[in-house]
Amino acid sequence: MTRSRGTPSLLLVLGGLWVLVPAWIWLTRAGVLLAGHPAYPVAVSLAAVVGVLLLAAGLRASRGRGRIETRGDAPPRGGRRQAGWVRVVVGTVAVVLSVLVLGVLAWLRPFAASPQAVALVEGTSEVVVADSLTRITLTQTAQAPAAGLVFQPGARVDPRAYLPLLTEIAADGHLVVVVKQPFDIGFTAAAAPGRVLEDHREITTWVTGGHSLGGVVASTYAADHPDEVDGLLLWASRPLDDLSGRTDLAVATVSGSEDGLATPADIEASLADLPPDAQVVEVAGGVHAFFGDYGEQPGDGVPRTSRAEAQAQIVEASLALLEAAAGS
Repeated sequence: MTRSRGTPSLLLVLGGLWVLVPAWIWLTRAGVLLAGHPAYPVAVSLAAVVGVLLLAAGLRASRGRGRIETRGDAPPRGGRRQAGWVRVVVGTVAVVLSVLVLGVLAWLRPFAASPQAVALVEGTSEVVVADSLTRITLTQTAQAPAAGLVFQPGARVDPRAYLPLLTEIAADGHLVVVVKQPFDIGFTAAAAPGRVLEDHREITTWVTGGHSLGGVVASTYAADHPDEVDGLLLWASRPLDDLSGRTDLAVATVSGSEDGLATPADIEASLADLPPDAQVVEVAGGVHAFFGDYGEQPGDGVPRTSRAEAQAQIVEASLALLEAAAGS
């Protein structure tokens, strides 16, 4: 069987891409991948394996072509045309599939938490931190938690990036569980709050919440489980469902006035879907990336206050919501 001159080259080029993209992701985000949900690092590693196999196939095809050219063998002209069309179709599909898969994997490369946020995984004198494959649990050391918060990170954000804020909430006497989402996308862990509640039956008051897309997903669990969830905490986010009739649900929506992703106009439009007594807190000068410690985010606005000042207001509003949920 013969191969066109382009086949080995295509295999080698595609194989190189399937190796280089995972290598780039691992080299630049190894700590985040190892600390997060295993789904993404496994997918990235499997992509690298595909690349190695394609490179091996390309090298074999190159050697085989060389032997055929040396012998001077050639198939009938009609057979060459038919085989050529098959190779064009297969090659096109392979290129398109490679671009899609590798493009998605590259886009999913997460925003890394700051060193200060990562250090909080070790806990503090007031808060004990338990880190597992699917969640990070924060518990105050001095007393049993009064209420629980299941928190879902924003899309493509290292879950550890939220520890500077959530550690303060836990230190106030609340159980906080940060969900590690497969591929760092909230909708892949939409049912995660249910498993957390099942594992912590000692908690009688629960709030679901999250940042950006994480808040959207948290709102769906609150909407679908009215008997389990007492409150909803939205950080630079909006609800997916209409919750305006849920007078039994304590809600707080906290946003930044300079947010370029969840803009003030977006937040204003979302209020119609929230209960009329929802707490609405706008952090003056705050931006989208101030709701976690993961650096700047493309498309975000320009901050007009410090990260520390903005986060102090975010924590204050979040504690007020937990108190309101406990009293509802």
